[in-house]
Amino acid sequence: MARLLFPLPIAASSLHLAASRLRLPVVSAARREALFGGRMGARLPARLATRGVSASADAGGSAARASTVIGPEEALEWVKKDRRRLLHVVYRVGDLDKTIKFYTECLGMKLLRKRDIPEERYTNAFLGYGPEDSHFVVELTYNYGVESYDIGSGFGHFGIAVEDVEKTVELIKAKGGMVTREPGPVKGGKSVIAFIEDPDGYKFELIERGPTPEPLCQVMLRVGDLDRAINFYEKAFGMELLRKKDNPQYKYTIAMMGYGPEDKNAVLELTYNYGVKEYDKGNAYAQIAIGTDDVYKTAEVVRQNGGQITREPGPLPGISTKITACLDPDGWKSVFVDNLDFLKELEE
Repeated sequence: MARLLFPLPIAASSLHLAASRLRLPVVSAARREALFGGRMGARLPARLATRGVSASADAGGSAARASTVIGPEEALEWVKKDRRRLLHVVYRVGDLDKTIKFYTECLGMKLLRKRDIPEERYTNAFLGYGPEDSHFVVELTYNYGVESYDIGSGFGHFGIAVEDVEKTVELIKAKGGMVTREPGPVKGGKSVIAFIEDPDGYKFELIERGPTPEPLCQVMLRVGDLDRAINFYEKAFGMELLRKKDNPQYKYTIAMMGYGPEDKNAVLELTYNYGVKEYDKGNAYAQIAIGTDDVYKTAEVVRQNGGQITREPGPLPGISTKITACLDPDGWKSVFVDNLDFLKELEE
C-alpha cells in the first residue's frame, strides 16, 4: 500500500469532535429510527441501553474489552445481527469550494454541513442526497495548502443512480463538467451508464435507474483476489454478496457487496481484472465509515478473518465517540463507528 503523504488522522475525519462537545444530547427516537430503520423495533442490548454518554461515564473500558472474547461461530452470527450501514466515504480534494460547487450544481447534491479545524489545518464538507442519519454521503477533506493528490490505480469510481442519464450528462456538459464516457449500455450488459470526472479527477458512474432512496449508490474498489475479498467482507464485515458477474470478453469480474438490495442501499463494488494482483492506492481516497453496535467485537471479528487493525477500538482521546479502524486484505481502509455515538454527533 502506498504511503499516504497527507494522512487523514481519525480525528480529522468525520469523527473529529471538539473536547467542548463532551456534553452530548439524548438521541431522539426519530434519529434512531432513521439510522436503524425497522430493526429498531428490537430492544437495544443491555450494554447499549445502559451506556453513559461521556467518556468517564462509559463502562466500555475494561468491561467492554473483556466482552470481546468471541468464538468463530458466534462471530458469524453476531456480525449478521449487528446493525450496520455504510455511513460515508472520505476522500481528499485540492479546492473545496470548487468541488462543492460541482457536486451541488452538476450532481444535485446538497451541502449538509461544513466544518473548519484551523488548529489542525483542514476543512471537512459533507454532501449527499439526504440527511446523514439515513443516507450514505461523501465527506470531502481539504488539507490547507495541498492542491492535488494522486488517485492511484486502485480506486475505481463512485456510483450515482439517476432516472435519465442523457439529461444528466447534458446538464453536466452545460455546467462545464468533463464527460469521459458518453451514455450507452454497460459493457456486457444492458444498463445505461455514463462516466464523468469531478474537478479532482475522481470518476463518477451515472447509472440509469428508477427512483431510489439512495442515489449515491456505489463505491468501486479494485482487488487482487476477488474470492478472498468476498470471503473477508462476508465474514468480517457482515456484508452479503448481492451478485457476482464475470465478463471474460473484457477480462474482469465484479462482485456487489452490501447490507441490503443495491437498488435501495449503497453498496461496495469489488472489481478483479484478470491477472492483476496489486494496485497503487495513491494518497487521495481515504476510507469508508460503517456503523456498528460494538466496535470492540467488530475489531475482534476483523482480526479473526485476517484483517489488520490499524486503530484499536475505543473512544477517541478526550471524547466519547468509539471507533476502530482496519485494513482489508488488499489494504483498503474502513472505520467502524459506534451507532449511538454517531447519532449523538448529528444531534449537536
